[in-house]
Amino acid sequence: MGSEAIIVFFLAGVVMVAGANFLSNLVSHKSDSPTKREPYESGIPTIGPTWVQFKVGYYLFAILFLIFDVEVAFLVPWAVVFEQIGFVAFIEILIFLFILGLGLLYAYKKGALQWE
Repeated sequence: MGSEAIIVFFLAGVVMVAGANFLSNLVSHKSDSPTKREPYESGIPTIGPTWVQFKVGYYLFAILFLIFDVEVAFLVPWAVVFEQIGFVAFIEILIFLFILGLGLLYAYKKGALQWE
């Protein structure tokens, strides 16, 4: 697969996205009214302040999950070729796991794993 194929795929992607946007603008129903410009949430008018502050802990928990999920994405290919890559790779993966362990310890000390 040469550079020509990459250019063709890139151009095909640009044409498809531009074509989909053009087609949706051409076919869609357009209306402009004051009701359309109001904020919408389940069709019920809001009572009181509409800005609610969410707890940051939920986001931190999700980010920690993603970090350790990506860890598995690195560990599985490493485990598959472990016998072929040798002892140096074993030391490198131990360093990798140690750094992730430090990150988990930091998150634990900061209380990011508390679900309250």
